[in-house]
Amino acid sequence: MKSLIAFYNILKKDITNYYLKPPNISWGIIFPLSWTLMQLLRSVDSSILELLPGLISTSVLFGTTSMLAVTITFERSGRSFERLLLAPISLNTLMLAKITGTILFGMFNAFVPIIFAGFFINLSDINWIIVILAVFLIAVTSSLMGLLIAVSAQQVFEAQTISNFFRFPMLFLCGLFIPISSLPVFLKPLSYCLPLTYGADILKGAITSNNSFSYTLCFVMLLIFTVGLFTVSKYAIEKKQNQ
Repeated sequence: MKSLIAFYNILKKDITNYYLKPPNISWGIIFPLSWTLMQLLRSVDSSILELLPGLISTSVLFGTTSMLAVTITFERSGRSFERLLLAPISLNTLMLAKITGTILFGMFNAFVPIIFAGFFINLSDINWIIVILAVFLIAVTSSLMGLLIAVSAQQVFEAQTISNFFRFPMLFLCGLFIPISSLPVFLKPLSYCLPLTYGADILKGAITSNNSFSYTLCFVMLLIFTVGLFTVSKYAIEKKQNQ
């Protein structure tokens, strides 16, 4: 019960204090929104479905990583994150509370391009169950990547800069807009090491039936990335705590 109360209050504080900070509005909301509108308005009906998996993935990626870059770095600069680490709650509970808000924020962002696309094309043939599962796992892995980056940074601008160092290359390496088969041979192994590759492929299968991997493989890989990123992030936080 104490863990649930702590979880709820940490989540509520993050939503109240950080969701409308300028970096979140610019990178977490405005950038995905403007990118979505730009791509949809320049596309004909037949290509909107092909663009939709990439637009959804981009919205989730930028929304989640931007959120944690703000919440964690603001708290670290104000020493409140260190106080949370000293609180009588488990580190697992703290981490789950921190990423839950970003997961919800990322999933909300994911449906922005879907809503806009609904004004242009018929979306009745989409497998919505698979889409929701994929969006959730993309949000989880992206949140954990954002947590790992935020823990390593001291200021918001530093965390955003490091995030962009990973985010923008991922747009071109994960098969979102450029097929992995079209990438140079030396870049393909890197693509297979990125969780967004498998999340985007699930979305392609659910939306356009044009996936390259099986659903089973993609979901298993995303779960492996989730466990791995959670473990590495926990280790990084414990290391910072002991310094």
